[in-house]
Amino acid sequence: MFPFLFVVLLSLSWRINASALPVQEFLHCLSLRSQNSSIAKLVYTQNNSSYSSVLKSAAQNFRFTTPSTPTPLAIVTPLHAFHIQAAVYCCRKHGLQVRTRSGGHDFEGLSYTSAYEVPFVVIDLVNLRSVRVNVEKATAWVESGVTVDELYDEIARKSKTLAFPAGICPTLGVGGHLSGGGYGLLFRKYGLGADNVIDARLIDVKGRILDKKSMEEDLFWAIRGGGGGTFGIVLAWKLKLVAVPANVTVFTVRKTLEQNATKLVHRWQSIAHKFPKEMYPSIAIARVNSNEDEEKMTIQASFTSMFLGSIEELIPLMEEKFPELGLVKEDCLEMSWAESNLYTSLYILRSPSETLLNRNQKSSISKTFFKAKSDFVKQPIPEPAFEGLWSKFYEDEAKSASMLFVGFGGKMDEILETEYPYPHRAGNLYTILYTVDWEEKENINSEKFMSWMRRVYNYMTPYVSQSPREAYINYRDLDIGTNKINNSKRSYAKARVWGVKYFKNNFNRLAKVKTIVDPQNFFRHEQSIPPLLL
Repeated sequence: MFPFLFVVLLSLSWRINASALPVQEFLHCLSLRSQNSSIAKLVYTQNNSSYSSVLKSAAQNFRFTTPSTPTPLAIVTPLHAFHIQAAVYCCRKHGLQVRTRSGGHDFEGLSYTSAYEVPFVVIDLVNLRSVRVNVEKATAWVESGVTVDELYDEIARKSKTLAFPAGICPTLGVGGHLSGGGYGLLFRKYGLGADNVIDARLIDVKGRILDKKSMEEDLFWAIRGGGGGTFGIVLAWKLKLVAVPANVTVFTVRKTLEQNATKLVHRWQSIAHKFPKEMYPSIAIARVNSNEDEEKMTIQASFTSMFLGSIEELIPLMEEKFPELGLVKEDCLEMSWAESNLYTSLYILRSPSETLLNRNQKSSISKTFFKAKSDFVKQPIPEPAFEGLWSKFYEDEAKSASMLFVGFGGKMDEILETEYPYPHRAGNLYTILYTVDWEEKENINSEKFMSWMRRVYNYMTPYVSQSPREAYINYRDLDIGTNKINNSKRSYAKARVWGVKYFKNNFNRLAKVKTIVDPQNFFRHEQSIPPLLL
């Protein structure tokens, strides 16, 4: 018996030591490659008391912070480019996958976890936070760990009439946001954030630092909307800033079903994409208590817009284009462009009233448990279809569900779908973001909320884009397909299932770029672009 017990204990000891071995080898490799010993203070392993807090600090979807969620062997928080170069080299050498995190807003948590049981390291860019604005040239160099609120704040400090067309969620990391396109209040006037990137500094699979000139045209094209975690790690982006008036106008008008919301939403579909480029039109749909009877539930449509102009200019425009809404001066506020982003995020994302520079703001898509999906609408949805949709919001799982409609048109109609990887341009009336969130105590029954989301998504099938049913990469959704866990010969065919939904015909060009710059598919995850052949 005792010899057998000795063998069992010896075997268990060997397994524990073997599991610890990759971490030890990785750390030893880092110390040799990082030019000095300071990197040790920037690495958190599972034995470190701060490991959990660092991992969760930018985990925006709490679905991926549970005890069953796969966690990284180590988290590297680089201060300099050579720290990242060392981490990439050592991960390659020791067979570890890399996850790169800027703001942690990947909807499926792929910047800090994995759906597969594979050893991986997180490179967290939280310390790369430099923003350098050049007012005279209307440009800015921005490191990938910067959040959009920090970017907007720095631009506003230097100029009241310059801006950048990125998203409204304050805690979005610039790195991931621009990698997938990035639309916000100015996209109908100036295009996506990625459309306004004019240079970048990228660390490739060989550890080289490349800029626009040295990375060549195809790779520079690919990193501006082709999705993060595929082509390398972008250290910093050079942005083209755009002109805005010193003050803009915002408004929110709320209408319930009893106030003709269905007809107004139906009408909005046909005119939102025709508004002047200076207008950002959106509708947030959610269930609320009825004003007439507190115990009765109803559906509320919140029409929120930002206009690059004054109240005096906006009112006659709305009277001409959308008189049914009944907008009046009292509904409107004038404020700076930077303030309008905070205003819009408060009303659309239901964030608490906090300052722009709080990285821990909570909303329906950050610092909560949630599931999200996206769609693109090319023909107006009939009124009866909306009525059928509203009924689903009365179900128990929909108490914290919402839908966001954002009108397209403007500049988006002028950019060819092949000019950048993001292809959803002309022909779209609006896009839809579906979200459902729930509380921690409800997470044990998370599947019922996920099922509700999938039922709504299935219900919408006849009314949205077809062949493919398009989706937005920054609203990542693993339901539409994932890569194989290993580098099999079928990787490209498997990835094409989801890839054409995000990128349409641009997927093939992205795969060709991947084949050239990373043929062994080192930078990979569940929805990364694979090379054409392995």
